[in-house]
Amino acid sequence: MRKTLFLLLAAVLASAQAATLRVKPGASLQQAIHAAQPGDVLEIERGLYTGNFVVDKPLTLRGIGRPTLSGALHGDTVRVTAPDVTIEGLIVRDSGDSLKEQNAGIYIRPGAHRAVVRHCDLTYNLFGLWIEKANDVLIEGNVITGKREYNSSQRGNGVQLYNTTGARIIGNNIGFVRDALYVDVSHQAIFKGNKLHHSRYGTHYMNSYHNLWEDNDSYYNRGGLALMEVRDQVVRNNRAWGNSDHGIMLRTLQDSVIENNVVAGNARGFFIYDVEYATLRNNLVVDNQVGVHLAAGSTRNEVEGNDFIANREQVRYVGARDEVWGAQSGNHWSNYLGWDRDGNGIGDVRYEANDLVDRLTWRYPGIKLLLASPAVQALRLVGQQFPLLRVPSVVDPKPRMQPNHKQWSEWRDKHFPRQ
Repeated sequence: MRKTLFLLLAAVLASAQAATLRVKPGASLQQAIHAAQPGDVLEIERGLYTGNFVVDKPLTLRGIGRPTLSGALHGDTVRVTAPDVTIEGLIVRDSGDSLKEQNAGIYIRPGAHRAVVRHCDLTYNLFGLWIEKANDVLIEGNVITGKREYNSSQRGNGVQLYNTTGARIIGNNIGFVRDALYVDVSHQAIFKGNKLHHSRYGTHYMNSYHNLWEDNDSYYNRGGLALMEVRDQVVRNNRAWGNSDHGIMLRTLQDSVIENNVVAGNARGFFIYDVEYATLRNNLVVDNQVGVHLAAGSTRNEVEGNDFIANREQVRYVGARDEVWGAQSGNHWSNYLGWDRDGNGIGDVRYEANDLVDRLTWRYPGIKLLLASPAVQALRLVGQQFPLLRVPSVVDPKPRMQPNHKQWSEWRDKHFPRQ
């Protein structure tokens, strides 16, 4: 009780001592930072402030009328080295372009815990935000774009998050960078409501555990969401569409839930590689060239209640044995040719995603020209009748006759724009 009262009294005293200071155009912003006391608020009036600014004490930098901080194309525009710093309402631009030095619009250094960056425009920086070994940061409502005329490999990432705990990355719009969100060794984080587009990956996400990925849009990238070497993830209510390669990549992932996502108009909807003990449920996988590419012994997963609709190939699977999906409640497959005589909504014949003809078309794409021919149809029938010619497949013993997503057609024709 005494400790609580002491902390409350300390907070009240700190609030009483904090001052609000105005920084006018033409004044030195760095001098104002040096002169301020911990806890002060610097209200920066509209204007251009050029320099490489260092915030080395707990302060709030608040823009009035969207002032611009320019790094003059070298170094970091703003470097934060102290905890409890808030930066809001600013245009932060023109960092240097050294990948070696990791030049950023805002560089949040190790130990700068509880940093807040919100409602800023970070533009024409190599890295928008570089956040390293700083816990409990909040990055909210920012617009982040990179040096878009640079080749992808020469750009930095929109937000680089490394070795952190408790980050909240919420409601940002990030594009024209290398990877919109690059996340490594960062745990117990929330990524919610972001728009990630026109980049290599919407997210490049590795070695990170116990995180929530929710309500994000990832579109017009090479890859949408790439989750690799991770476990204990919740990935729900996201939309990955119009990406030139995969919508959602799950690679070396365990003990995770992937649910209620829309994956539409990608070259590959899901790319699932070396995934175990995951639950994929109630996802809409629609109008992709390949609905699911399943590889590298991905097994012991629960795949239930998903809709696979109008994909050129529903599943591309090469394995040594059948992989059973839908054992409990089944999935919907738009190319299912079975029947439902008892009217219970479940097909009477199991669904098999691949057969001998599918394998041949993967190896020899030219065969697709003959798919409607009697010879190819006969080969498909022979493969069904003679088990020795049958190939292992994804098998759904309870295919559902109707999709869960009644508005699935709204997600057709969401493809990557071709020049």
